[in-house]
Amino acid sequence: MTRTHAENVREDLRNLIHPYTPLNTFSATGPMVIRKGDGVYVEDDQGNRFLEGMAGLWCTALGFSEQRLVDAAIRQMKELPYYQIFAGRSNEPSIELSERLLAMTRHLGMDKALFANSGSEANDAAVKVIWYYFNALGKPEKKKLIARERGYHGVTVMAASLTGLPYNHADFDLPVARVLRTGCPSLYHSTHPGETDEQMVDRLVADLEALIAREGADTIAAFFAEPVQGAGGVIVPPAGYFAKIQAVLKKHDILMVADEVITGFGRTGNMFGCDTYGITPDIMTVAKALSSSYMPISATLVSKAIYDGLVKGSERNGAFSHGVTYAGHPVASAVAVEALKIYEERDSKTFDATSGVIARLGNAVLEHGLITRALRDTMAVCPPLIITEAQIDELFDKLTLALDTTLEFARGLKLAA
Repeated sequence: MTRTHAENVREDLRNLIHPYTPLNTFSATGPMVIRKGDGVYVEDDQGNRFLEGMAGLWCTALGFSEQRLVDAAIRQMKELPYYQIFAGRSNEPSIELSERLLAMTRHLGMDKALFANSGSEANDAAVKVIWYYFNALGKPEKKKLIARERGYHGVTVMAASLTGLPYNHADFDLPVARVLRTGCPSLYHSTHPGETDEQMVDRLVADLEALIAREGADTIAAFFAEPVQGAGGVIVPPAGYFAKIQAVLKKHDILMVADEVITGFGRTGNMFGCDTYGITPDIMTVAKALSSSYMPISATLVSKAIYDGLVKGSERNGAFSHGVTYAGHPVASAVAVEALKIYEERDSKTFDATSGVIARLGNAVLEHGLITRALRDTMAVCPPLIITEAQIDELFDKLTLALDTTLEFARGLKLAA
């Protein structure tokens, strides 16, 4: 019996390792294979059409059929499909991209850009930059990094260590040393009974002060934070949180690293989450919507003070010996440049995770033609920024139907109990 192309694809994909999926699940059903995209919609290999309510992984801000990005990639592929930026070499798209990025972030203090391929790599590079910087300043003991519970900063060894989600550590022998953990400003997860938002913020700030006192400020290099914590449950900080946190960091000469991998390029209503929540970073990391994820690219942006420290260190060492093969890739850079042009033109109590309710909701949204993301006790929605008002209505209509379906399932669990 001859297998169809779709069946062949499914069989081949069973040989891949799929993140965040039990590795024994594909033996029977195989993965969901997405075949094409159009605006805010995607279609699987069975012809089912879904409104992509997560923009892929929080990233396809311009949807799945932005012709300008496709054209930019084709033009650059024809002109120069690859070149490296080591040893004083460069290419025009990466130069233009760095100029545009720094123009967009200069009000936040950013002065130089270091390119890579993913948000994980950008945060990994940030750590190396921080350690290099303090060594250059003659403070080699200042190496510890503070990151928050439920924070997400990637999956490389260092970025996953900064990530504050237990399942990203289990059996990976993570986190590595030098990472300290502090609380997250979740009004749902972190507020004590009878506590106001302001009281919760003050308690978290006091906890941070206590952590710094225990460890010694002269041993702590930086504080990593997403303006809005994404994978940890879409946690929006209360008023005053970042102002009070940054006051503590400044007092103790601890750098502020803003992880804008999810929030960057319009996701919070401003171009950056730093603008929305009053963050003045020493280092910023960006990725995902940087190219609307049409090509893999990320950047670690640093202030002039940080850059000057790197120059000082490189004078001692003979070079700043960090870089990756695809840094500033001309095609990825060209697509990102076009994406930035478009953004500027268009500026606009739970069940236990083991109960099966979240899994049922994850299936129910698909049954109603919608893609979201289940995050333990949270359902995340993050559609492409090009979504229309009518499509937002469609998204929530479908989500409502899925919630109704899941409610019936949850009621059945309670009855059975």
